[in-house]
Amino acid sequence: QVQLVESGGGLVQPGGSLRLSCAASGSHFSINAMGWYRQAPGNERELVARIASRGTTDYADSVKGRFTISRDIGKNTVYLQMNSLKPEDTAVYYCKAEEGFFNRAYWGQGTQVTVSS
Repeated sequence: QVQLVESGGGLVQPGGSLRLSCAASGSHFSINAMGWYRQAPGNERELVARIASRGTTDYADSVKGRFTISRDIGKNTVYLQMNSLKPEDTAVYYCKAEEGFFNRAYWGQGTQVTVSS
């Protein structure tokens, strides 16, 4: 059973920056891709950014050029650097890890990001 612990959320003014971290533990197989998703009230959960084990990345169009995902494979930790934050980035951000041959998905508990003046 993989456990994911997220940190780094909070309140920030528009134009500000935050860095989210997600550390995975308890895996018995290799963790393949890791990523960040978000869910705002009344909306479905959506992909923000994802990074595969070989380093390839995918971003939602709305965050391209502002957010950067990175990963420390040795620490099983993924980061999301968020710059030029906008009020529409406000959401609960969830970390996801995909483990093993079948890419079994595990989710973190979520961390609130609020962008407001």
